Amino acid sequence: MTLTKANLVGQVYKAHPTLTKAQATASVETFLTLAKDSLIQGEDLLLSGFGKFNVKDKKSRRGRNPQTGNELTLEARRVVTFKPSGILRNKINNG
Repeated sequence: MTLTKANLVGQVYKAHPTLTKAQATASVETFLTLAKDSLIQGEDLLLSGFGKFNVKDKKSRRGRNPQTGNELTLEARRVVTFKPSGILRNKINNG
């Protein structure tokens, strides 16, 4: 099962009975907005016990279209990478 934004809102709502559904939605949206803004600005996002998201710059490079075999140049771009914390990695591997 995939954890969707709606599932996340539902879990926050269940875990905090004093929040309304609208407040739970606003909380999740606020967190996601802060996380996105941080990454867009090129800052790292570190969540203790979970992992670290960071933005890396990729240089332009030569590539090819696998269907036609034609060579092309892949433009420089920025990518988001994720490195899980040791705690999360251990929990995933040890159940």
